[in-house]
Amino acid sequence: MADDAKKLSLGGKISHFFGGVRAEYNKIVFTDRATVRKQTIAVVIVSIFVGVLIAAIDFILKYLLHFVI
Repeated sequence: MADDAKKLSLGGKISHFFGGVRAEYNKIVFTDRATVRKQTIAVVIVSIFVGVLIAAIDFILKYLLHFVI
C-alpha cells in the first residue's frame, strides 16, 4: 500500500485520502434522538448532583474552618 501511494500523483493522493475519509465516515453509527435525550438528561442530573455535593463540602469545610479560627 505504501508503494501504491508513492506512485500516485498529487491529485491521486488527495483523491485516495478523501476516499479513505469517506470509507471511515460510512462506518460511523449515529444514535437516535431518544438515546441522545436520555444521555443528555443523565449528564445534566449528574452535573447538578456533583455541583450540590461540592457546594455542601465547601459549606461544611468553611463552617469548620470558621469554627477553628
